[in-house]
Amino acid sequence: MKKILITLLICSASVLAKAQIGWNYAQYDFGVSGALNYAYTDAETVNGAAGLNLNLTYNYTPFINYIAEVQYGRLKGGDHQRTLSGREFNNQYTAVSLRAQLQAGELLDYAHDGFTNALKNFYISAGVGAIYNNMKEIYRNSLYVPGYTSTGRNTSTELFIPLKAGYEIKIYNNYDEPSVKLDFGYQYNPVFGDQLDGIKAGKRNDSFSQFVVGIKFAIGGITSYRKQISRYQP
Repeated sequence: MKKILITLLICSASVLAKAQIGWNYAQYDFGVSGALNYAYTDAETVNGAAGLNLNLTYNYTPFINYIAEVQYGRLKGGDHQRTLSGREFNNQYTAVSLRAQLQAGELLDYAHDGFTNALKNFYISAGVGAIYNNMKEIYRNSLYVPGYTSTGRNTSTELFIPLKAGYEIKIYNNYDEPSVKLDFGYQYNPVFGDQLDGIKAGKRNDSFSQFVVGIKFAIGGITSYRKQISRYQP
């Protein structure tokens, strides 16, 4: 019995020692963000519009992230009273996307340098998505050129590629675990189609860009990382 107890104590000590090798973080985050959207389409003017994004993140490491996102908002453009073509649209869209995100901290040795430590939260991201276009308001006829009109569809679904770059500010709890994250990013989305504005014209496909500000909250799945996450050691 004595040998069994000693063996159990040694095994327990080994497990505890192994647990202290890394630094902890949550594998899952839930986030919400707001976006200012700009659509680049066949309309002659570009107008800003708002969007709301909800996302769920799986953190493979603190600096390698896989993000599933749902977006809801508007894309606007054109002016049927002041442009020659008369094109104007108001797209109330819904979009879903999957992205992989790489932060600089995965590649940098930031442990002993304050400048490099500040760079660790810059990221780039790319993936694939689908957008459902729903024209709540659409003008295709010119007021100034008799008989001139544009063709298109009031509803459509198209694929797009979300390309994003930004910076994530991590806020740590009492255990030096990143528990809240503030996200500031720019996302450009080339679309595999020409119906973002409900108008089919020209040879180029549509696209839209987004200036994004968001917040994420750690929601569980605690695991450890190979190096300290929170701060450098001078």
